[in-house]
Amino acid sequence: AWIYDNEIESVMGHFEDGDLVLVRDFDGYGLGKGFINRHSKIRIRMMTRNPEQEIDWEFLHNRVKAAWEYRKKTVDTSSCRVIFGEADWIPGMVVDKFSDVLVVESLALGIDLYKEQIVDLLKEIMAQDGVKIRGVYERSDAKVRKKEGLAPYKGCIGAEFEPVVEIVENGVHYNVDVANGQKTGFFLDQKYNRLAMQKLIKGLTRGVQETPLRVLDCFTHMGTFALNCGYAGASDVLGLDISEFAVEQARENAKLNHLEKTVHFKEANVLDELPKLAEAGEQFDVVILDPPAFTKSREATKNAIKGYREINRKGLQLVKNGGYFATCSCSHFMTQELFTKVIGQAANSVHKRLRQVEFRQQAPDHPILWAADESYYLKFYIFQVVDER
Repeated sequence: AWIYDNEIESVMGHFEDGDLVLVRDFDGYGLGKGFINRHSKIRIRMMTRNPEQEIDWEFLHNRVKAAWEYRKKTVDTSSCRVIFGEADWIPGMVVDKFSDVLVVESLALGIDLYKEQIVDLLKEIMAQDGVKIRGVYERSDAKVRKKEGLAPYKGCIGAEFEPVVEIVENGVHYNVDVANGQKTGFFLDQKYNRLAMQKLIKGLTRGVQETPLRVLDCFTHMGTFALNCGYAGASDVLGLDISEFAVEQARENAKLNHLEKTVHFKEANVLDELPKLAEAGEQFDVVILDPPAFTKSREATKNAIKGYREINRKGLQLVKNGGYFATCSCSHFMTQELFTKVIGQAANSVHKRLRQVEFRQQAPDHPILWAADESYYLKFYIFQVVDER
């Protein structure tokens, strides 16, 4: 739970920012303990609802172990998100595991003080399962740290090591650069959505193909959806991304999977490129949209609605009659209801009818905690697209 600055009536006693404080309600009833930070609008991040609980080694050990045990039961742990902040009751802390490398992102002052202890506990707990970690890299370089009064930081925790690691997800190989890639280096939350696209492509390529199955993957980043489609049998895949670094990584990953002859990538602004493809008369059997969050605040949602509507309209225009369209939003503020409405508006504007194949969310290693709305952010649809008739 979070307590905002405007929800606090008074603060008593002496403390430093980042300290644990006891929280009471208006009549003095103990609500628990949390980290306080006067630099942040999120003034207190609760650690426990038990006001008598000591936040010590045993407490942290139990929280970290519970997070790891949950992943072991719900996902492929070769690469996964091991700690997901508030959803694992470790507020402000993210830890991703890429094969034998851990990547840590610390986003709040209070948890930052416990960072190395949590890493040591996690390595110790994993070692009990025979999982050896060769290196830990910190990617605490998100702008949101400034709101906590923290400077951006990235670098090794402990011994220096080579920060590029090869992982295998859904049978596809990737080289992940944890030092220079976006956020922690790789987006693990779409793991099973990529697998869903593999399944769809395998169905579409079953039997004799008269023409190549064409796929367009927009905002491809490291080529993840494109490579899953190529791996599943699509014979003509194009991935678009505005980042030169991302496109270079995607091409290297295509070579790593021996898919460079069928999966290609182009550095381009997707918003500009889609109209060019439409003007040239290009049509695709499958179009995938995986854009960055168009809004990271409630205030910017109105403009984001226009952005999502426009990008979905442009994407739908490129889908063949009877083809398939995958689209998603990774913004918490773009709710499922709102996102669904926007897609429908986009389809109506280009005279397309949508038949829903599947609705999906983020992978289970990014658990959605019902008491923490911000933990639910990824909405993913797969549709069949048909012309109005």
